[in-house]
Formats: sequence, C-alpha cells, structure tokens
Amino acid sequence: MRWWKWLGLAGLAGVAATGVVTVRAERRRRSYTPEEIRSRLHERVAQAAAGSAAGERREPG
Repeated sequence: MRWWKWLGLAGLAGVAATGVVTVRAERRRRSYTPEEIRSRLHERVAQAAAGSAAGERREPG
C-alpha cells in the first residue's frame, strides 16, 4: 500500500507544478511594455496638472 502514498505525492506535485506554470504565463500575458507604462504615466501627469491648474482638491477618504 506504500505505492499509493507515492502516487498521491506525485499527483500533488503535478498539480502544484501546473499552478506555477499557469501563474507565470498569466504574469507574462499581463505584463506591460515600457511604452505602455510611459504613456499611462504621461496621462496621469497630464490629469494631475489639469486638476491642480483648475484648483481642484481631493478630500482624503
């Protein structure tokens, strides 16, 4: 009956390895290019400058 333990451990290791591979693939898929990050930062700076120029203030909360 000892081989059942090894079979179960091998199955558990296989499931864990599949999860790791899936997470890595998802991170690569969601990663942004430097150009995308740069354009998003420029948009945020422009919005912040427009908000401060208009005298808008955000209340914390």
